[in-house]
Amino acid sequence: MSENSEAPGPGTTPGSTAPGSTTPGPQPEPLLFFGTTWVDHDGGYGLRRAGAAVGSLAAAVAACFVLRFAFQGLEIADVGNLVGILVVLMFAICSAIAFRKTWEGFGRRPTDPAREANLRGLKTIGFVGSLIAYFLRTFKEAPGEQLRRTEYETALARYAKRRSARTGNPAARKTTKGKRPKRK
Repeated sequence: MSENSEAPGPGTTPGSTAPGSTTPGPQPEPLLFFGTTWVDHDGGYGLRRAGAAVGSLAAAVAACFVLRFAFQGLEIADVGNLVGILVVLMFAICSAIAFRKTWEGFGRRPTDPAREANLRGLKTIGFVGSLIAYFLRTFKEAPGEQLRRTEYETALARYAKRRSARTGNPAARKTTKGKRPKRK
């Protein structure tokens, strides 16, 4: 759910139903590879988690092979030990930072989007760390599920509170407060 969590989606208004939805109110935010199956853990949620785990691990292993071939290319080019050590350190540090930032992103939204944009290049270099974070998170839940579930439940509670506060016809309410007695 985003900041305007009462807005269920494009083309809908708060309290209305989203296209393809039967319930009024805020709608869950879809997750990559999971859609909205994370809400009730239905629609092949378990298989999707297993597939995401296997896929991210396979991608991480393939990425390590690609990095190994790149390192072998540096050895063939005979650039020296210092360059080889610097390249390995760069990928290790970038992967560690990417892992940490990806892992933190599963639990909370970024506080400074500009800083996240600046780290995008670093996270791209350390993509192996992001893939490993994704792999490890699938053992607990769909990556990002806890954050989205908390936001969704908060939005549902706010929506229910607003709906319950608006019961009845306000025009039919009789208020004696503020009325002046009629003069004769």
